[in-house]
Amino acid sequence: MTAYAIFIRERSRDAAELQTYAELVTPLLGKSGATVLAAYGPLDALEGAAPEGVVMASFPTMEAARAFYDSPEYQAAVRHRFLGADYRSFIIDGSTS
Repeated sequence: MTAYAIFIRERSRDAAELQTYAELVTPLLGKSGATVLAAYGPLDALEGAAPEGVVMASFPTMEAARAFYDSPEYQAAVRHRFLGADYRSFIIDGSTS
């Protein structure tokens, strides 16, 4: 079942670190089998404060999404995101109840 990884940027702190992250993560996503569905496009906040930006990627399974996140290559890249901004991130199963 398809899974979705959601990354919500709440507050930026260091644009250079975010640029480094973007340069490192883009090829990793391509190799992982993920499809980026949305990335920092215009958004319409329906409830609560609007985040600075949102990225949504689909993966073939929850396990594939988690394997991507936990991979040494991504963990080396993600430290730049941690230095560059405050994010909320999660993986959600695409099935409906």
